[in-house]
Amino acid sequence: MRQSPTLGEFLAFNRQSSAELRAWLQRQDPTLIERLAKEADVRGESIAHFLRIATADFMAEADEETWASLISALRDGADPGAVCVARVMDFRVRLEQPRQRS
Repeated sequence: MRQSPTLGEFLAFNRQSSAELRAWLQRQDPTLIERLAKEADVRGESIAHFLRIATADFMAEADEETWASLISALRDGADPGAVCVARVMDFRVRLEQPRQRS
């Protein structure tokens, strides 16, 4: 039985509940679910809602280099689904940070 979702399954997570996402990530990467829950909580969002926005942000805003980095990480990672969650979460967090002036 395969436990790690495919990229297509990850993109379909927007139809899953926070409880389903939490249960899956708790099995795959407990540290990641803690980070994800914290980021969602800070914004007053559910885990599922946070990931929906993060995925939409990634798909709309990521440049070629960011996409290439994601694809490489998916290829090299032990769990592509968890890798994808981590990457889109980190992308959203960076995107929302105020830009530093030079």
